[in-house]
Amino acid sequence: MSEVNAERKKRILKSYSYRGIDLEALLKLSNEEFGKLCTSSVRRRFSRGLGDREERFLKKLRVVKLATPPNEKPAVVKTHLRKMIVVPEMIGSVVGVYNGKIFNTVEIKPEMLGHYLGEFSMTYTPVRHGKAGVGNAARFAALK
Repeated sequence: MSEVNAERKKRILKSYSYRGIDLEALLKLSNEEFGKLCTSSVRRRFSRGLGDREERFLKKLRVVKLATPPNEKPAVVKTHLRKMIVVPEMIGSVVGVYNGKIFNTVEIKPEMLGHYLGEFSMTYTPVRHGKAGVGNAARFAALK
């Protein structure tokens, strides 16, 4: 029994890595260096450079993160930039992503790296089908 307990104590939690690079190393990378690790569409986007809007958005995130007390979530930063790519410096931030009607609150996690913000804020409500013919009952009664 003591051997089983010793094995349980030795268990190490898995740390997050993106394409073989640990989270701590990712946080030290610049946006351009991170872009070289990503998929082709993201690499192309970074090679063309981030625009003024994206830079202002990242600056707002930095300011809000610095103003946040330790062990608390930062304030929501609203944005319309659905095609903004999630970069390592955004991890831990809370972003309100506009979907055309409202701002959906999204907490940025390491698993979101390299994806677009728009992927986490759906622009439509999925259809919920009921039973067949429920909505057409009145029309069928009129035909008889």
